[in-house]
Amino acid sequence: QVQVVESGGGLVQPGGSLRLSCVVHGNDVGIVNYGWHRQAPGKERELVASITSGLTKYADSVKGRFTISRDNAKNTIYLQMNSLKAEDTAVYYCMIDAWTIVGPVASRKDIWGQGTQVTVSS
Repeated sequence: QVQVVESGGGLVQPGGSLRLSCVVHGNDVGIVNYGWHRQAPGKERELVASITSGLTKYADSVKGRFTISRDNAKNTIYLQMNSLKAEDTAVYYCMIDAWTIVGPVASRKDIWGQGTQVTVSS
Protein backbone atom coordinates (compact mmCIF):
# COMPACT_ATOMS: atom_id res chain seq x y z
CA GLN A 1 0.00 0.00 0.00
CA VAL A 2 1.30 3.41 -0.92
CA GLN A 3 1.41 6.14 1.72
CA VAL A 4 2.36 9.79 1.51
CA VAL A 5 3.64 11.36 4.72
CA GLU A 6 4.29 15.08 5.16
CA SER A 7 6.49 16.75 7.76
CA GLY A 8 8.26 20.02 8.40
CA GLY A 9 5.37 22.23 9.41
CA GLY A 10 5.41 24.42 12.48
CA LEU A 11 5.22 27.93 13.84
CA VAL A 12 7.36 30.57 12.13
CA GLN A 13 7.52 34.34 12.26
CA PRO A 14 6.58 36.47 9.25
CA GLY A 15 9.51 36.66 6.87
CA GLY A 16 10.81 33.29 7.98
CA SER A 17 11.30 30.05 6.07
CA LEU A 18 10.21 26.44 6.30
CA ARG A 19 10.86 23.39 4.19
CA LEU A 20 8.11 20.82 3.96
CA SER A 21 8.92 17.23 3.09
CA CYS A 22 6.69 14.56 1.61
CA VAL A 23 7.99 11.00 1.71
CA VAL A 24 6.35 8.42 -0.55
CA HIS A 25 6.28 4.97 1.08
CA GLY A 26 5.59 1.80 -0.83
CA ASN A 27 6.86 -0.38 -3.62
CA ASP A 28 5.97 -0.37 -7.29
CA VAL A 29 4.99 3.29 -7.36
CA GLY A 30 5.30 5.33 -10.51
CA ILE A 31 4.75 9.03 -9.82
CA VAL A 32 3.34 10.85 -12.82
CA ASN A 33 2.53 14.27 -11.38
CA TYR A 34 2.75 15.77 -7.89
CA GLY A 35 2.02 18.88 -5.97
CA TRP A 36 1.36 20.71 -2.75
CA HIS A 37 -2.03 22.08 -1.74
CA ARG A 38 -3.16 23.99 1.31
CA GLN A 39 -6.34 24.68 3.20
CA ALA A 40 -6.81 27.58 5.57
CA PRO A 41 -9.63 27.65 8.15
CA GLY A 42 -12.94 28.44 6.50
CA LYS A 43 -11.47 28.29 3.00
CA GLU A 44 -11.39 25.76 0.22
CA ARG A 45 -8.32 23.70 -0.49
CA GLU A 46 -6.13 25.39 -3.09
CA LEU A 47 -3.20 24.38 -5.25
CA VAL A 48 0.09 25.91 -4.11
CA ALA A 49 2.63 24.31 -6.42
CA SER A 50 2.70 21.39 -8.79
CA ILE A 51 4.69 19.64 -11.46
CA THR A 52 2.41 18.25 -14.14
CA SER A 53 3.72 16.73 -17.35
CA GLY A 54 7.09 18.23 -16.50
CA LEU A 55 5.73 21.75 -16.16
CA THR A 56 5.98 23.64 -12.87
CA LYS A 57 3.07 25.76 -11.74
CA TYR A 58 2.71 28.05 -8.73
CA ALA A 59 -0.22 29.90 -7.28
CA ASP A 60 0.16 33.63 -7.91
CA SER A 61 0.24 34.26 -4.17
CA VAL A 62 3.43 32.20 -3.70
CA LYS A 63 5.36 32.88 -6.90
CA GLY A 64 8.92 33.92 -6.18
CA ARG A 65 8.69 32.71 -2.58
CA PHE A 66 7.97 28.96 -2.78
CA THR A 67 9.87 26.27 -4.67
CA ILE A 68 8.75 22.71 -5.32
CA SER A 69 11.34 20.01 -5.91
CA ARG A 70 11.84 16.27 -5.81
CA ASP A 71 14.63 13.91 -4.78
CA ASN A 72 14.00 10.63 -6.58
CA ALA A 73 16.68 8.77 -4.63
CA LYS A 74 14.91 9.62 -1.36
CA ASN A 75 11.35 9.25 -2.70
CA THR A 76 10.76 12.72 -1.30
CA ILE A 77 9.01 15.83 -2.57
CA TYR A 78 9.85 19.19 -1.02
CA LEU A 79 8.28 22.59 -0.72
CA GLN A 80 10.72 25.32 0.22
CA MET A 81 8.82 28.30 1.59
CA ASN A 82 10.57 31.64 2.04
CA SER A 83 9.38 35.10 3.04
CA LEU A 84 6.39 33.58 4.76
CA LYS A 85 3.34 35.71 5.43
CA ALA A 86 0.46 35.38 7.86
CA GLU A 87 -1.81 34.49 4.94
CA ASP A 88 0.31 31.40 4.26
CA THR A 89 -1.06 29.89 7.47
CA ALA A 90 -2.83 26.65 6.54
CA VAL A 91 -2.64 22.89 6.58
CA TYR A 92 -0.40 21.84 3.72
CA TYR A 93 -1.06 18.60 1.86
CA CYS A 94 1.12 16.65 -0.51
CA MET A 95 -0.56 14.85 -3.40
CA ILE A 96 0.85 12.43 -5.92
CA ASP A 97 -0.79 11.25 -9.13
CA ALA A 98 0.73 7.81 -9.44
CA TRP A 99 0.52 4.34 -10.88
CA THR A 100 0.49 1.61 -8.26
CA ILE A 101 0.66 -2.14 -8.70
CA VAL A 102 -1.21 -4.50 -6.42
CA GLY A 103 -0.85 -8.10 -7.53
CA PRO A 104 -1.69 -8.27 -11.24
CA VAL A 105 -3.51 -4.96 -11.26
CA ALA A 106 -2.00 -1.61 -12.11
CA SER A 107 -4.03 1.49 -11.40
CA ARG A 108 -3.50 5.22 -11.49
CA LYS A 109 -4.90 7.44 -8.75
CA ASP A 110 -4.37 10.51 -6.61
CA ILE A 111 -2.89 9.79 -3.20
CA TRP A 112 -2.99 12.42 -0.46
CA GLY A 113 -1.04 12.81 2.74
CA GLN A 114 -2.53 13.65 6.11
CA GLY A 115 -1.30 17.24 6.05
CA THR A 116 1.09 19.32 8.11
CA GLN A 117 0.18 22.56 9.87
CA VAL A 118 2.04 25.75 8.99
CA THR A 119 1.39 28.78 11.19
CA VAL A 120 2.94 32.14 10.41
CA SER A 121 2.61 34.49 13.33
CA SER A 122 4.63 36.88 15.44
